[in-house]
Amino acid sequence: MRINHNIAALNTYRQLNTASTAQGKSMEKLSSGLRINKAGDDAAGLAISEKMRGQIRGLDMASKNAQDGVSMLQTAEGALNETHSILQRMRELAVQASNDTNTADDRSEIQKEVNQLTEEINRIGNNTEFNTKKLINGDATGAGTTGAVQESVKFDFTNIVAGETGNTTLTIGGTDYTIDFTATANDNTGAADGFSGTTITIAAGTTDPTDLGDRIKAQFEAMRGADPSLSIADFDFTSDTGEGLTISATAGGAYDGQAGDGNIKFKTGVSPTITSVAEGSNGTNGRLTFQIGANNDQQLTIDINDMRAVALGIASTTGGGDADAGAGNAEFANGASNQITKDVTAGTEYALDMSSAAKATDAVTVLDTAIKTVSQERSKLGAYQNRLEHTINNLGTSSENLTAAESRIRDVDMAKEMMNQTKNSILSQAAQAMLAQANQQPQGVLQLLR
Repeated sequence: MRINHNIAALNTYRQLNTASTAQGKSMEKLSSGLRINKAGDDAAGLAISEKMRGQIRGLDMASKNAQDGVSMLQTAEGALNETHSILQRMRELAVQASNDTNTADDRSEIQKEVNQLTEEINRIGNNTEFNTKKLINGDATGAGTTGAVQESVKFDFTNIVAGETGNTTLTIGGTDYTIDFTATANDNTGAADGFSGTTITIAAGTTDPTDLGDRIKAQFEAMRGADPSLSIADFDFTSDTGEGLTISATAGGAYDGQAGDGNIKFKTGVSPTITSVAEGSNGTNGRLTFQIGANNDQQLTIDINDMRAVALGIASTTGGGDADAGAGNAEFANGASNQITKDVTAGTEYALDMSSAAKATDAVTVLDTAIKTVSQERSKLGAYQNRLEHTINNLGTSSENLTAAESRIRDVDMAKEMMNQTKNSILSQAAQAMLAQANQQPQGVLQLLR
């Protein structure tokens, strides 16, 4: 018998600690409903479930984005419904004005209503918005006229002389392009010019190297044609007076070189100058982009055409002009009394002329074309809406299934864990009782002292 080390008590104490710890973990899981409350519970499971949580929340937000997109398209389509009604009324008036039972005064009154209806089409086009974004005024066509600024950079090659060599590097769209000037002889036709990869070789030659802008432009365009994936696919090249070249960003591209600060110069020290051109105010180059997925670049890009009077062909900025490309007698009205408002800021337009039977009857064909144009645009918007509704359904299904998978990793099985907790509770109580018994065993030594 030993009293310095009560091995039975130590063993029982260890078992008690184990049961108590397990019981504490079970209670933690039961109280939170989670199988993984900290990384130590399941390190790999935590990492996997957090990634899934990011996807689930992204899918849910993408679904909201798609629903907002549907609302935006419904706003535009609803405005075009009224435009359709106006065009039908204008066609009705054109048919009425085509009848010679009307006097000149009668047609003058018809003209007044046509003018006002045309102006209302402009007002609808200019003022239809969703969350302050213009929808049917042309800003969302990919070629708007106001808003964000894109850059164009003009380079001057006039100081490059015959026989001069050297090179310069332009960073365009994140890719470096090198223009290498050589002393190779040529006949000034660019016959010795070429490109390899992202390097353009221009033969300055031994004679006057004329038309450098044209020749560099030609090589950039040939390079782009050979590899459409190059960043210059988003840029236009325009030569000026033979020896100048303007590089303009299109489709949302941006010139990201450090132009004009001394880091991009031609061998002769000529620094480029920067000019600005306007592009549309909505998203990428004016088009509307909806993020309809949980990850990068899972987007839908759409465009909505200009639905104002001039774009529909039922008005002109010039009075008295031809309204049907010479196919008939349709004309636009003229005179100060027939001027209508183009938009809320400036400019005037002229509606279709209803002053004679010949002009009015041919205006019917012009209005038919306008009605067809609006119908096509509404049909396109409806197709976008239907697509987005399918997108919403798919996102909901994906989110639901991914949530189920994440739950299997992260959430606790309550019934199973209650069973474990009950087991650990009983073991803990039993260990406490046995520890009391083990602590009584050394008392037997006192019997030997009697």
